[in-house]
Amino acid sequence: MRSMLVRLWRSNAGFTMFEALVALAVMGLAFGVLASVTGAWLPPWNRGLLQTQRNEQVTVALDRLAADLSAAEFVTPNRDNTAALFRGDDSSIVFVRSAVGPNNRPGLEIVRIGEMTDRAGRALVRAQAPFVLLPTGDPAVDPIPFRDPVVLLRGPFRITFAYAGPRGDWRAIWPPWAGLPTTVRFDLHDADGTIVLSTATRVRANAAAPQGEPANDARPGESQAASNDGTGRR
Repeated sequence: MRSMLVRLWRSNAGFTMFEALVALAVMGLAFGVLASVTGAWLPPWNRGLLQTQRNEQVTVALDRLAADLSAAEFVTPNRDNTAALFRGDDSSIVFVRSAVGPNNRPGLEIVRIGEMTDRAGRALVRAQAPFVLLPTGDPAVDPIPFRDPVVLLRGPFRITFAYAGPRGDWRAIWPPWAGLPTTVRFDLHDADGTIVLSTATRVRANAAAPQGEPANDARPGESQAASNDGTGRR
C-alpha cells in the first residue's frame, strides 16, 4: 500500500525533464515564428509611420506659410521710403504683418522665414521681431532683433519660394521697390531636388506696386531711359 502511494505521488509531482525540454522547444518555436512575422511587418510599418509624420509636418508648414504670407501688410520701412518692407528670394522672405500669439503685444511685427543650418541639418525657420523703422530700409543691412525661432520644416524636404504680380509672371526674386506681390508660391522639393508639391497663397493686402508690376529686376527708369525726354520727366 505504501509503495503504491509513493508511485502515485511521484506520478503527480510535476513535469519530467523530457516534458520540460519539449515545452521549451515549443516555446522557442513559437517565439521564432513571432519574431519572423514581426521582422516582416515592422520595417514597412515604421516606414509608413515616418511617411505619415513627414506628411503631417509638411501640411503644418504649408498651412503656417499660407497664413503668414496672406496676412502680409503694405508697411514702409521708414518715413523716407515709399516701397513696402517685403524682401523675397527663393529661400527666404522678410515681411510685415500684424502681431499674433499670446506673448505678443498688439501692433506690427517683422517676420523672417528662411533656411538655417544647425546640428540637425538644414531647416526652414520662422522668426519674428517687433516692427521698428529701419534706417536704411534694408532688413539685410539694418540689425533686426529676431527672436522666437520656430522650425517649420526639416530635411529631407525643402521649400523654395516664387512671387507673382498682377500679371501672374512668376519670379524667384521679388524686387524690393515693387511693393507687395499678389501671390506667393511654395514649391516642396524632396531629397533629390524634385518638386513633389506646389501650392500658392494670395496676399490679402493691397499689393499693387506704386510703379506697376516690374518687367525685370531693374528699378523703374533704368531699363526705359530711352523713353525719357532728357529732362528727367517721362
